[in-house]
Amino acid sequence: MIKSTLYFGNPAYLSLRNNQLIIKLPEVEKNDTLPDSFKRDTVRSKPIEDIGVVVLDHKQITITSGVLEALLENNCAVITCDSKSMPVGLMLPLCGNTTQNERFRDQLDASLPLKKQLWQQTIKMKIENQATVLSKSRNCGIKNMRVWANDVRSGDPDNLEARAAAYYWKNLFPKIEGFTRDREGLPPNNLLNYGYAILRAVVARGLVSSGLLPTLGIHHHNRYNAYCLADDIMEPYRPYVDKLIVNIINSNCNIADLSKEIKAKLLTIPTLEVSVNGKRSPLMVAVSQTTASLYKCFSGELRHIAYPEM
Repeated sequence: MIKSTLYFGNPAYLSLRNNQLIIKLPEVEKNDTLPDSFKRDTVRSKPIEDIGVVVLDHKQITITSGVLEALLENNCAVITCDSKSMPVGLMLPLCGNTTQNERFRDQLDASLPLKKQLWQQTIKMKIENQATVLSKSRNCGIKNMRVWANDVRSGDPDNLEARAAAYYWKNLFPKIEGFTRDREGLPPNNLLNYGYAILRAVVARGLVSSGLLPTLGIHHHNRYNAYCLADDIMEPYRPYVDKLIVNIINSNCNIADLSKEIKAKLLTIPTLEVSVNGKRSPLMVAVSQTTASLYKCFSGELRHIAYPEM
């Protein structure tokens, strides 16, 4: 079943009743000029089990402990945003699988050669997907990208990921003078930051549901990063976010600010259609397939991660 993404950008009171998320609007509740019937009609409910991601983007949102407990028990990712509406925090369940301890041990015991091989697969598919985005969105050659993808060796010692990235970003937004991929850079970096944060939450959620530690990466190993493995596994999925942002720019939206219209489009990321092993599914479902296959690589059942191919 496709899990829904809920975004709250206005004051709201979120409580729990009969395993349903109850959504009330304080501004309506406190307005004495409105009839009680209207107030009742503004109360909404949503089954907890149908929710996959919740985004909290307002300082006047009240959420009860019961709601948080129910969301986490159902493996929901809860994202909090800062004053600039950028995702700044992520809450995930501590235990997402019945064989948690066994899976942790398999992940911890993974050999360095295996990790390097998995990173090779990851970067190869990332570059392949980047090349597809360029071929469909921009009139530029991609033969070099295909060659680089094919030449990626175990562990990517030649850093072909960086070489491909330099060419990719140079050609993806040709009409934006001086564009470079930088978190603090010019738009559409703001859109990329937001989109990747949503993607990262979806991937972290998938890793936890597969019984893996999102902190222990196969390549990323920043001691201050709690989601190194999520940052690894999301790499081949990034081009899907990039393509969505290209479409947003082509629609002549004002990308200087993260408007509600743009955020609404970026919040469709979990439901974007992707293809894994020739089968199409929403991105959130595909991520679960990817993380499940990653565990099987750690346990020795598989040799390849099931990544999406554009």
